[in-house]
Amino acid sequence: MQMLNKLQNSDILNAIKTIDCEIEAIQELKNLLDENLTKALDLIENTKGRIILSGMGKSGHIGKKIAASLASTGTPSFFMHPAEASHGDLGMVTSDDLIIAISNSGESRELIDILNYSKRFGIKLIAITKNPDSSLGKAGDIVLKLPSSKEACPLGLAPTSSTTATLVLGDIITVGMIERRGFSKAQFNQRHPGGKLGSILQKVKDMMHTGDNMPILPLNSTINEIIMEMTTKRLGCVGFIDNTGDFCGMFTDGDLRRCLNADLKNAKAQDIMTKNPITAEKEMFASEAIKILNDKKITNLFVIENNKPIGVIHIHDLLKNGVV
Repeated sequence: MQMLNKLQNSDILNAIKTIDCEIEAIQELKNLLDENLTKALDLIENTKGRIILSGMGKSGHIGKKIAASLASTGTPSFFMHPAEASHGDLGMVTSDDLIIAISNSGESRELIDILNYSKRFGIKLIAITKNPDSSLGKAGDIVLKLPSSKEACPLGLAPTSSTTATLVLGDIITVGMIERRGFSKAQFNQRHPGGKLGSILQKVKDMMHTGDNMPILPLNSTINEIIMEMTTKRLGCVGFIDNTGDFCGMFTDGDLRRCLNADLKNAKAQDIMTKNPITAEKEMFASEAIKILNDKKITNLFVIENNKPIGVIHIHDLLKNGVV
């Protein structure tokens, strides 16, 4: 037991040392930021073609993440493996593109063909390296300097602090482009149609029941007509409109249960409905709609446009689509 405690204490101490070392690298990166960052963002923003990331080994893995982040937030990007570039993939690069090459040392031999290609065809290149005087640094039109702090690896060999700093620099570039392009939630949703992000960013208009599937009756409807409409449309509610088509109120299966002891034989919709109920707008995000439903402890929202009902959404529609 004592040995286990010692091991646990040692593991935690090592973890803290790793975190501290990587924080130190990020802090140094913060202090290295200068006008070259603005120049790099200007270059990316004004690029007519694609942003092409490249790097070898762990730098390549970070490059893939940066390319994916840029592409998903409005800046067309892709990753090119240096070895594949030397065997034909350079043909994917056009004069309208921009290359961002990553190498901590700046001396990755595998990048040489990409550097030469960029110079030969006048393709702009941003170098990300800790050594501006390296082959990569000298080839770059702009150099974004990485910190020279030690790796968190106890051997000082495995890329750890350096890749963390590179990842953070990539996030800085991505966030900078989001700000410059005014990239919106709606645009983000277009690029993330699947998974949890896609479901949260869907809008009410994408999930609501419309037309003949919408339970709507006139104000003078009887209780029998209301129950029939509620049963047929199977949404647990009915909305009511006046003679101009304006939305006036709604009645739910919960309201019906609460009225079981009342004499409803001669009741009309206008006598038993909830007037001015909470409603939704079609451009509302699904995540906003489910918050209203949860906060108000209700299951349905009618969607209104110019005071006319254009749809209805049920909490089950949201849950079925993964909105939680």
